[in-house]
Amino acid sequence: MSFDGALIKEQGVTFAIAVVKPSVLTSPNKESIRQTFSHYFGFVPTVLMAQNSKGIPTYDGRRDLVKFLSHIHPSRIPWKHYTLS
Repeated sequence: MSFDGALIKEQGVTFAIAVVKPSVLTSPNKESIRQTFSHYFGFVPTVLMAQNSKGIPTYDGRRDLVKFLSHIHPSRIPWKHYTLS
């Protein structure tokens, strides 16, 4: 499986973002999906991010991280393409 995401260290906090389909944010499996991504990133707090058809992001995760990300334009995030083995 491959996905786009980012590992960020900001103000002494390290966290990850994983891009998912919008349906994941309302899925009953959302937390287990988050755990899978968190494991890949070394068990740091992980925010799930989905974009609507206009490219507007919706973040799901720790409240402080979601608030921080809501003030950052997605183009400023250091996105990378990852492959899970």
